[in-house]
Amino acid sequence: MSQKTLTGTFQRARRPEQVAARREAILTAAAEMLAERPVADISLRELAGRVGLAKSNVLRYFDSREAIFLEVLDRTWTGWLDGLSLTPGRSSARHARETRVATAIAASLVAEPLLCELFSTMGGVLERNISHDVARDFKTRFTANTTRLADLVRACVPALDDAAATHFASAAVVLVAGLWPFANPTEVVATVSAELGMPCAADLFAAGLTEALVNQLTGLVARAG
Repeated sequence: MSQKTLTGTFQRARRPEQVAARREAILTAAAEMLAERPVADISLRELAGRVGLAKSNVLRYFDSREAIFLEVLDRTWTGWLDGLSLTPGRSSARHARETRVATAIAASLVAEPLLCELFSTMGGVLERNISHDVARDFKTRFTANTTRLADLVRACVPALDDAAATHFASAAVVLVAGLWPFANPTEVVATVSAELGMPCAADLFAAGLTEALVNQLTGLVARAG
């Protein structure tokens, strides 16, 4: 099917199920492209081309490029939470429970590069070109996901109250957002780092995130006590 024909088909979508199918196709294409390159390197025009649409037709279903990737972020985060399994374990060692829980969360996040990439661009890029309605909807779901993570952590670490657990969940997002760009240096920076004998950037990300989350959780429990 030619792009012209496909574009015409998309323009004629009217029924709710047709609109849902179009949105799903766009979101799938966006996720596929994120597996190939970072958000900053993906234009709305390129994304539209991947789906076989004109740029103007994509904007019939989403307010902006950023709104598309915020939706991908929400879905990816929800999926991660659905699969996150935390167990406190049994140990008499000081802060063993907190260390185990925080380490498990860090390892799970390291295994989700798409989620890390989207967290790293959320505040500085993806929330900068969206409508009031999109912002409100996303922030509502963002808060719900943060609460889900906080509840999972608190179930394993009952010494935390709601406020402390929510603080930890929010801090996890911020830490990923801050550390992830350094885990993906440019080719020049990666080359120079190797020449200087510096550790692999990906290893630094995993180690840094683990250490930061462990410190956050143990610190919050210590303050609670």
